[in-house]
Amino acid sequence: MILPIYGYGEPVLRKMGEEISKDYPNLKELIANMYETMYNAHGVGLAAPQIGLGIRLFIVDTEPFADSDDVSKEEAAELAGFKRTFINAKITKEEGDVWGFNEGCLSIPDVREDVFRNEKITIEYFDENFNKRVEEYDGLMARVIQHEYDHIDGILFTDHLSTLKKKLIGKKLMNIMEGKARPDYKMKFANKKGR
Repeated sequence: MILPIYGYGEPVLRKMGEEISKDYPNLKELIANMYETMYNAHGVGLAAPQIGLGIRLFIVDTEPFADSDDVSKEEAAELAGFKRTFINAKITKEEGDVWGFNEGCLSIPDVREDVFRNEKITIEYFDENFNKRVEEYDGLMARVIQHEYDHIDGILFTDHLSTLKKKLIGKKLMNIMEGKARPDYKMKFANKKGR
């Protein structure tokens, strides 16, 4: 089932997510719905707060990046096969050079800006079967995970921007809050008139 994606300004996007147990109601169905919602919106990641749930759950599928001219053949092969569900994730280490990449977000349609993040991470999490994992990622895989991880901590990519950049996109953000954005997927807006 395709769920509405919560837009910039929705309070749930600013909340620290709660950890969940393997007994969380309808977890398998929720994860399946999140993947369907993400694919429908042509995203590479989706966090539970973006569908209105303040829990520590996010999904990633980097296959769309595999077709990019900006990645090596080796990285393209890794990106093509990278699909993961992260439950109760904790990034334990961020290291390596800080590098910029033009990021966007399904909750902030039509806004893209360069965000600087560490190139390598170590993350502990539970997969969809509640098996504990500890893994290292770098490059675009690390970046997508960091972006989605921010969501479960109540952080948006716009929080990483300079004051000037935030000012320059202020009108776009206000339009999203007011429901004036027109993405090609279902959204729930914070201040849309006639809600």
